[in-house]
Amino acid sequence: MYRLLIVDDEEMITDGLFETLAEHDLGLDLCKAYSGREALSWLHRTRVDIVLSDIRMPGIDGMQLLSIIKRNWPHCLVIFLTGYSDFDSVYRAIQTPGVQYLLKSEGYPKVLQAVREAVSALDDSLRRSDLVRQAQEKLNTLEVLARGEYLRHLLHGVKPALNLGEDFRKLNIPLDADQPIYMVQAELSYDKSVATSYAKRQESALAVTLLAESFLSGHARCLGMIDRFGDPVWFIQPSLLGTDGNEAEEAPVLPYLEGQFELIQQACLDSLAISVVISLGDRPCEWKKLSSFYGKIRRNRQVRTGDGTLLVQKVNLEASCGSREGSPRDKSDALSAHLDSGRHDEFLQLFDELTQSERGSGEPYLLELYYTISLVLVSYINRWELADQVANVSSLMRYDDFASWEEAFASLRTTAEALFELRSSGERKRAAEAIRKVRLYIEEHLNEDLSLVRLAGYIHFNPSYLSRLFKQEGGVNLSDYIETARIERAKELLRNDELKVLEIGVRVGYEASQSFTRFFKKATGVTPQEYREATRK
Repeated sequence: MYRLLIVDDEEMITDGLFETLAEHDLGLDLCKAYSGREALSWLHRTRVDIVLSDIRMPGIDGMQLLSIIKRNWPHCLVIFLTGYSDFDSVYRAIQTPGVQYLLKSEGYPKVLQAVREAVSALDDSLRRSDLVRQAQEKLNTLEVLARGEYLRHLLHGVKPALNLGEDFRKLNIPLDADQPIYMVQAELSYDKSVATSYAKRQESALAVTLLAESFLSGHARCLGMIDRFGDPVWFIQPSLLGTDGNEAEEAPVLPYLEGQFELIQQACLDSLAISVVISLGDRPCEWKKLSSFYGKIRRNRQVRTGDGTLLVQKVNLEASCGSREGSPRDKSDALSAHLDSGRHDEFLQLFDELTQSERGSGEPYLLELYYTISLVLVSYINRWELADQVANVSSLMRYDDFASWEEAFASLRTTAEALFELRSSGERKRAAEAIRKVRLYIEEHLNEDLSLVRLAGYIHFNPSYLSRLFKQEGGVNLSDYIETARIERAKELLRNDELKVLEIGVRVGYEASQSFTRFFKKATGVTPQEYREATRK
């Protein structure tokens, strides 16, 4: 979902544009600001894809806003509206890529056409066919492989050498060994109806890795690699970006990264047909703590809310999370990765290959195989404290309780399936609880800003994911739910003669009486006053 911000210092124009765009249902998340300074606040809080702005405004005007947008959100498109014949501003605007110019006198049809064209342009840019082609050309270079192998050593517990900078120079790693990095992990989902080979998974993971590098290259130093579980990991050092607390014109790092990875997710879906879940560390990491931070981000995937599709989740790297290292045996690594990532089909496929293909092996090997798999399951159960929710946990480490190898391995398989079901039910429960909290917040704050960005910030999700999850769980769009809640509250207050219509409008989030009247009549067919009089009769 793209996000459009309307900016004008004239409240009636801003509200009119907002209502017109909402009525035409262009599939946009709409936000509004009544000044350039308020618009800047939006741009520092979340990704904005289209800005519909006046040029002449007090304080920060449209051209200043354009300069800030192009520096911090290079993919954002701008549509200028003005009632002035300001040749200089218009000339500068049309010389800037991604900028359109309209006169306010041209009316709403022209605005709607310009917004539709902007949406189409964003769709085209997300396909990024040229970036995908460049990524494919780099897939098998020795340099990429050497970097990946070196960074995997650092990720999985090898302490960085004292001469880290020298290693970076020799391997042509475009990062500063003396500066911390932001770490981002991705989990790829494929079409389950189509078999995907290991080679195809690796190729796709590399394509996603390099595609993200291309998106971030203009505003940050970035290097991606594939970890031992086959998942992309990025190391990012902001270069042109600001940090929290810097000049107002500079965008904070985390909102920029969150916004860019939303675009990267959509590009992967459009260009590669791959769904990507993103986990983003909420603070920079020193190289000496790389392995520890990596483990925390990866473990956070276990407590995901919902199915995670198109989720960009910030991970609190200060929070402690108990975990043990899995079994070091080679055969358990892949099983652990599938179990930890919730990949049910892949786990059972590998489980069956291991257990069925080795039935003819000798007793010692089968005994080792049984206890290797048992350790994977027991480690997972202990790590997430599931012993009281899984039957016969104690028997997992007692092979002698079973009459045959077939019965022993069948018991392990049953336990694994129970663990996957527990994870799935946990995701559903957390999703339901998250939506319950959002609904309660809406009911208690009907007189305040209930934009998708604000609600997403309250529940700690990215806006696109909250919108999707709310519709998935509740069967209704979030915006429709808010409108219904405001209408019902307004009706309730109108049945009481103690408040004036203007006061009731304010209590349900409408400062301007005319906006409240339009909103109420659109939903009910009558004005607030007509409704009140009807209820008296």
